Amino acid sequence: MFQDLIDKATRRRPVIPVLRLHGVIGGAGRLSRGMTDGGLADPIERAFKPKKLAAVALSINSPGGSAAQSAMIAARIRRLADEREVPVYAFCEDAAASGGYWLATAADRIYADEASIIGSIGVISASFGFTGLIEKLGVERRMHTAGQRKSLGDPFAPERAEDVVRIERLQQVIHDRFKDQVRASRGDRLKGEEEELFSGEIWTGAEAVETGLIDGIGHLVPTMRAEFGEEPRFVVVSTRRPLLQRLSDSGQAGRMAAAPPGLGADFAAGLVEAAEERALWSRFGL
Repeated sequence: MFQDLIDKATRRRPVIPVLRLHGVIGGAGRLSRGMTDGGLADPIERAFKPKKLAAVALSINSPGGSAAQSAMIAARIRRLADEREVPVYAFCEDAAASGGYWLATAADRIYADEASIIGSIGVISASFGFTGLIEKLGVERRMHTAGQRKSLGDPFAPERAEDVVRIERLQQVIHDRFKDQVRASRGDRLKGEEEELFSGEIWTGAEAVETGLIDGIGHLVPTMRAEFGEEPRFVVVSTRRPLLQRLSDSGQAGRMAAAPPGLGADFAAGLVEAAEERALWSRFGL
């Protein structure tokens, strides 16, 4: 069926929308850059609307993020691809790791650069514990809950064994869902033992070909030209850049002190989000 779609598309000058899926997944606010299903709904819909649509190309560069948002975005892409009966190609740039790889599995074919970071099929939860610090500072922690398990993962209280069990249970459910997604997408193209493939390990693009996580080494434009001829019409489907990035690009970030109080608070929150995003990328040396 996939080859039938290609043959049909090559009989006319192909229109190939390019959908950019760049950045951390989830956590999007007024200033953050996180990708969410709601935020991408319109661009994804537009990517599948052209009348002479031949294929959709996904440009992916993401270290991961929210599992739920990864699943929802990938499902939306796959649903529209099946409805329009159009092939989807994913092209991984610096990284398609964790949730970023989940997005790639929405495609019929996955390509990457030899040096791309691929995989990290696992689930991670990280936090800090400040109990020693607040004791040293003489700070008294006060918290009241209705529900004895409401305070899961409170960083200002000692870690409880039962909380660890609950977190690990949730992680296992999400990990199983991730594995099911990869199996459904890649099928018999996967090679090697699942224990290794789904261990959270990462591979370069060249290595990922050997594991079956991707189909080959290739960049977007030359690969699509090889598939659809020398004259494809690429249409970049853009999303609105977040306010923090637009202000930074225009040189306005330094003048935030004159902004309304609410915006100043959002700006501070945006700095925290930027630090968290930087931490996600740094896990892969990027």
